[in-house]
Amino acid sequence: MSHATSMHGALDDWIASEATAFSLDLPETFNAAVDRVIASLGGAVELLGLGEALHGGEDILILRNRLFQRLVEEHGYSAIAIESSFPRSRVVNEYIAGRGPASYEAVRDIGFSHGFGRLDANRELVEWMRAFNADTTHRVKLQFYGFDSPTEMTGSDSPRQVLYFVLDYLASIDGASAKGRRQRMEEHLGQDADWENPAAMMDPTKSVGCSPAATRLRIETEELILELCLRRPELVAKSDERRYREAVQYARAARQLLNYHAALARASEERVSGLLGIRDLMMADNLAQMVIRERGRGKVLAFAHNSHLKRGKAQWQFGADLFTWWPAGSHLNEMFSSRYAVIGTGVGVSVANGIGQPEAGTLEARLTAGPGPVRLIPTHKGQGLPTAAIGALPARSASLKNPTYFPLTSQSFTDFDWQAVLDSTAYNRGGPSLP
Repeated sequence: MSHATSMHGALDDWIASEATAFSLDLPETFNAAVDRVIASLGGAVELLGLGEALHGGEDILILRNRLFQRLVEEHGYSAIAIESSFPRSRVVNEYIAGRGPASYEAVRDIGFSHGFGRLDANRELVEWMRAFNADTTHRVKLQFYGFDSPTEMTGSDSPRQVLYFVLDYLASIDGASAKGRRQRMEEHLGQDADWENPAAMMDPTKSVGCSPAATRLRIETEELILELCLRRPELVAKSDERRYREAVQYARAARQLLNYHAALARASEERVSGLLGIRDLMMADNLAQMVIRERGRGKVLAFAHNSHLKRGKAQWQFGADLFTWWPAGSHLNEMFSSRYAVIGTGVGVSVANGIGQPEAGTLEARLTAGPGPVRLIPTHKGQGLPTAAIGALPARSASLKNPTYFPLTSQSFTDFDWQAVLDSTAYNRGGPSLP
């Protein structure tokens, strides 16, 4: 028997002994699998991440919805945070609380970024949360958060919305101070269209992020944060701790958004990696604040692409360029240690997403060879994890149709606590057509 054959045999034996197979359509097997994962992670976890192998996997969204329901009903979770603009998500949270808009259609576009409000699975998640909160027997009401920065791959928001949120808070307590700050900030804000110019993503000369007005606005924002911090005892007493913390979160997000715009305006070989790093830093800071907000009420499930929630460095191959940065999961791992855990996902086949059968011998081929259609596998802390055998496997082909799909690697095992591997997934219901 060759050394390679022996290693692969050990890997197959490990998968067979460690994998917990289940079906999304069979609650008994699904619930038992989830309960096993939660028991293995221990009671210290306050923030659980669920990564998605790609944007466009319908069955991964269904997995997320059913996981959240189980976590709420049996494991003390009170909130979900998804990869969507955090300022926008307030509208959705008002909707699930039974306040604000009367229909999902009214929040579908303004309450989500990236067009995620149009996905049927997100509608189903939100409607389930609204119905749960309407049930008077449920003492703890669920919260919906977006934790992404207010940026897109094709542009970035003006800082106006997040700054005005803070100024409105300050005005409710100290109208004179807020009025003076608003007047000074409005002088420097200019037109939103200048901040949101999509051409700035590829051409730093099109960005206003390092203009004299933007620089003065960054200074004004620092002074606003300092005022909030200096006056904390007074502001908390005149509002409450929750509102105060939210205002500080928005002020710090404004600072990071202005830093993002400044980075957009600088020509550098590290420009794109820096922008990706700033975005993930904002994600991590937002999630940390959400955990604090929920502390005493329940735990938080975070849902985003694998590359955002993983430990270790993230990589993105774009043409001939390889970008690397520290993702939100790495920051959260340092902030929370054992109080943060994360489940990654992998996919065997998704014809609609341009993902064919995995090549023989690849990790996806070996993982999907056993019972399914979905299996959960302990990875980061798995007993007897054959890392050498995993590292020796060839990588499967990526997708030319959906560039958000990243195949599994040996790093996928060390950077996650568990992996949920699906035999296949359909394309998102309600999602935009792929080329």
